[in-house]
Amino acid sequence: MGPEAKLYKKLRRVCKEISWIRIENLSSLGTPDLLGYNNSGHFFTLELKVTKGNKVRFSPHQIAFHKSHPNNTFILVEALGQRSSKLFYLIPGSRISELVACGLSKLDACRLELGACCLRLQNLN
Repeated sequence: MGPEAKLYKKLRRVCKEISWIRIENLSSLGTPDLLGYNNSGHFFTLELKVTKGNKVRFSPHQIAFHKSHPNNTFILVEALGQRSSKLFYLIPGSRISELVACGLSKLDACRLELGACCLRLQNLN
C-alpha cells in the first residue's frame, strides 16, 4: 500500500462525518483523489499528498485543475520526517501555485492534527 493510500485510510478513520468517494479517473488527468460531502450538503474535492521534505510534487494536470477550479478544492499534505507525523497541512486549492513555488516551509499554511483538518472540512458551507 502506497503512502497516499495509507493517508486515505487514516482520513476515513478520523473523518467519519464526511462521505468520501475515491476518484480513480484515467480519462481526466489531474482530478483530485477524493470527492467529499459534508453534513451541510457541501461538496468539495481533496488532493492527498505525502512528502518527506519541504517540496510537494504535482503533475502539470493537477496544477491546472486547481488553477481552473479555485473554489471548494483542497490539498491535504502529510509531511513525513517532520518532528511529528501527526500534523498535516490543509491548503486551499487556490494556493497551489504558492505551494509549488515555495514548498511547505515558506507557505503560510495551517499545520493541524488530522481531526482539526476534518473539522474544517465538516464546517464548510
